[in-house]
Amino acid sequence: MTIFLIVLTAALVFEYINGFHDAANAIATVVSTKVLTPRQAIWLAAFFNLIGALAGTAVATTIGKGLVDTNVITMATIFSALVGAIIWNLITWWLGLPSSSSHALIGGLCGAALASADGDWSVLTWDAVDAKGKAIGLWPKVVGPMFTSPVIGFFGGALLMFILLIFIKKLTPRVVNGVFGKLQLVSAAWMGFSHGTNDAQKTMGIIALALFTGTSSGAFNDLPAWAHFLNTPEFTVDRWVMITCALVMAAGTAAGGWRIIRTMGHKMVKLQPVHGFAAETTAAVVIQTASHWGIPLSTTHAISTSIMGVGAMKRFGAVKWGIVERIIWAWVLTLPVCGLIGFLTEMVCRHFGMK
Repeated sequence: MTIFLIVLTAALVFEYINGFHDAANAIATVVSTKVLTPRQAIWLAAFFNLIGALAGTAVATTIGKGLVDTNVITMATIFSALVGAIIWNLITWWLGLPSSSSHALIGGLCGAALASADGDWSVLTWDAVDAKGKAIGLWPKVVGPMFTSPVIGFFGGALLMFILLIFIKKLTPRVVNGVFGKLQLVSAAWMGFSHGTNDAQKTMGIIALALFTGTSSGAFNDLPAWAHFLNTPEFTVDRWVMITCALVMAAGTAAGGWRIIRTMGHKMVKLQPVHGFAAETTAAVVIQTASHWGIPLSTTHAISTSIMGVGAMKRFGAVKWGIVERIIWAWVLTLPVCGLIGFLTEMVCRHFGMK
C-alpha cells in the first residue's frame, strides 16, 4: 500500500508539471496576440482543460494496457516511468523548450518495462490488434503519429492560413484584428479542451495501471472497508481517477509555464489574431481526431508545427528556424532519454528491493 501511495503521488506530481509545462499549448498564441492578458488566458485554459479531461478514456486505455505487457509491470516500474518523465519535463521547462510530456511518459514506461523484464524487448507491444479488432501498440499509436502529426500540423496550419488570407485580403487590418480577436477566444477554448482530452488521460491511464497492478499482486488484500474502492481486478478508469487528474492538471495549468509560453508565443514567430486563430484551430482538430482514436498524441508537436505552418505562410523567413531546430532536437531526444532514465531508475529500485 505504501508503494502505491508513492506511485500515486508521483503520478499527480507529473500531472501538475504536465499542466504548467504544457500551458503554453493552449494559450501561447492568444497571449502573444494580446487578445487576452496572461492571467485571463491561463484561467480560460485551466477551465477548458478541466472539462476536456472528463470527456473520455480512450487515450488512458492505450497508455495503461496498449503499449507494454502488463504482466511484467510492478509498482516500481510505474514509479520509474514517472521519474523519467518528471525529470525530462523539468529539464525542458527550465530550458524553455516545448517538448512532449506524452512521449516523456511513454519513453519512461517502455524503459522501465524493459528493465523489469531483464531486457526482453518482446514486452513492448509494437503492432497488434485488440479483442475489438482495433490496432494497438507503439507503431500505430505512438511512432506513426509522432511523424505524421507534425506534418499535418504544419501543412494544415499553412493551408488554413492560405484560405483565410483569400477571404480577408480586402478587409482593413483593424476589421481583421477585431473579428479574429473574438474568434480566437473560441479557438483558444477549443485548444484548451482538446489538450485536456488527450494529455490528462495519460496520467489517468498510469494510475489505472497502478490500481490494476496493485490488485493483481495482492497489495490491496488487507485494506480497510472504506478503501475497497481501490480494488481494480480489471483495467478500468474509475471516475475518481478522472476527476482527480482533471483537477490537478487544471491547477498546474493555472500555475502557468512562462518560459515555454515565451518561446512559443514570442520567439518562434510574431503572430496577429488571425494567425493565432488558424494555428489553434488546426492543432485542436488534429488533437481531437487523435483523442477519438485513442492515440496519445503530442499536443506540443501539434500546436508548435501549426504555429510554424501559419508563420511560414505569412513569410517563410518570419519563422525563427534556429529556435525551431532546438525544439526539434528536444523532440528527438525525449523518447530515448526518458527511456534510459526509466530503465536506470527501475534497476535502482530493484537493487533496493522495491517492487
